[in-house]
Amino acid sequence: MIRSVLLGTGSALPARRVSNAELAQQVDTSDEWIVERTGIRFRHLAGPNETTATLAYDASKAALAAAGLAAQDIDLIVLATATPDQTFPATATKVQALLGIDDCVAFDVAAVCSGFLYAVQVADSMIRAGAHRRALVIGAETFSRILDWEDRTTCVLFGDGAGAIVLEAQDSADDVTSPDARGILAAKLHADGRHNELLYVDGGPSTTGTVGKLRMKGREVFRHAVTNLAAVMAEALKDIDLTPDDIDWVVPHQANARILDATARKLSLPAERVVVTVDQHANTSAASVPLALDTAVRDGRIQPGHLVVLEAMGGGFTWGAAVLRY
Repeated sequence: MIRSVLLGTGSALPARRVSNAELAQQVDTSDEWIVERTGIRFRHLAGPNETTATLAYDASKAALAAAGLAAQDIDLIVLATATPDQTFPATATKVQALLGIDDCVAFDVAAVCSGFLYAVQVADSMIRAGAHRRALVIGAETFSRILDWEDRTTCVLFGDGAGAIVLEAQDSADDVTSPDARGILAAKLHADGRHNELLYVDGGPSTTGTVGKLRMKGREVFRHAVTNLAAVMAEALKDIDLTPDDIDWVVPHQANARILDATARKLSLPAERVVVTVDQHANTSAASVPLALDTAVRDGRIQPGHLVVLEAMGGGFTWGAAVLRY
């Protein structure tokens, strides 16, 4: 069976690293308040010369190096973002140009914090269909550009960054329980547009003609996140006759440490099997899952043969999960 096998990961963060204490000098908040409610201690904020495309480019170079590939080996780029460099063209095409790739399929997907999961399934489907051989899948954001810095309930939660992975079509064992069954084994995606008013940006080209600012009703989002993340992970595992006990690592969307803890408890997952990086880079939307994945691969926690679940939920609402064997 042809599957999308993960060859390499990479990530990039802006140079400017901002602590809670530093943020408290500009916003009516405190380190204690932020840590207690979110687990966040630092976030990275893009500088004047840093954009979603430049961060995506840096993450992509790192992923290609880890995979041992040249940019010209890539024939598909799928970039997940809610903060593109321009309304159009797609930020993926800017990354393509920065990498020096003359011609490949390149486009963006928009599913906010779930965007990377959406991008993974799109790329995986195109690879399985035989349309492409190697894909660069990226999650990249500059959320600091759409934050209301006078709203202390939201501006402390987000940061900027990018993460990328390289997927390649390879023959894999049909039996997903076999150690030889590598790559993306299962994926499930969902969306429910009835909850738009709980997490959204109050602008857009077709409505206000402005970029707008992020708005969120945090308590309601928290409740939906715990329920939806636990459910979609169970759904993806059930699809291939696995249970949470079979999983080595869960790499969740890094939104809030309390959401991560509550989701793990709901699934009876030991906390030590959940990759948590939100304390170091806050919520980076579509970038948070690949950032956390790259961290766990590079520090040696995720090893070849490990079963890993990626999961995320974002505005829309959108949510999803993917099961892979590294």
